[in-house]
Amino acid sequence: MERLQKVIAHSGVASRRKAEQLIIEGKVKVNGKVVKELGTKVAASDRVDVSGVQIERENKVYYMLYKPRSVISAVTDDKNRQVVTDFFQEIDERIYPIGRLDYETSGLLLLTNDGEFANLLMHPSNEIEKTYVARVKGIPSKFKLKELEKGVKLEDGRTAPAKVKMLSMDKKQGKSIIEITIHEGRNRQVRRMFEHIGYPVQKLKRERYGSLTLQGLTAGEGRELTPHEVKQLRTLAESAANK
Repeated sequence: MERLQKVIAHSGVASRRKAEQLIIEGKVKVNGKVVKELGTKVAASDRVDVSGVQIERENKVYYMLYKPRSVISAVTDDKNRQVVTDFFQEIDERIYPIGRLDYETSGLLLLTNDGEFANLLMHPSNEIEKTYVARVKGIPSKFKLKELEKGVKLEDGRTAPAKVKMLSMDKKQGKSIIEITIHEGRNRQVRRMFEHIGYPVQKLKRERYGSLTLQGLTAGEGRELTPHEVKQLRTLAESAANK
């Protein structure tokens, strides 16, 4: 069951606010009956008419993308730069990214037209783990990595504990490869965490989101999630929220 104004908005007939206005004005019918109450919930099988015309309701879809670098995590861009939805032009549904990866970060990004699902995954209390691999300038000591594990104080507050693992180091070139797993979703968080301890990120990729990995995909490729994968993500988020 979904709120009536949300169903109308998702159909593309009107914005959420305009949909609410249409409901109040008595221009919306559910199964032939005028509905004027905001917050009325309708099922997928219910017929909804707006100003005498039946709306077309989108199926819920769920995709993952291996986002390349230099791509915007948005539906449109006012500077005409490439956006993540450009990689899904063959699908009819109007999808949007769940959260974001910054312009120069590559890796696993989810997209959907299911607002409830997106909000569930993005809610801070739901603690879905996201694993990144960072190439950083310099070679942090175990003490510095321990700082990241315990949490560091950024301008928007202290970060939650993280899992950190040194994968490799190159003393000759003065760089290292580090894996870090967090469950928060602050803007440029991983980059800011490494900057805080004095080892700026040169390259960053998200390799895992919950139970999902990039296995089988190359940069710019995407695929639809299986029903089992969608259910796994829901379960992860809901179980974390109920702790």
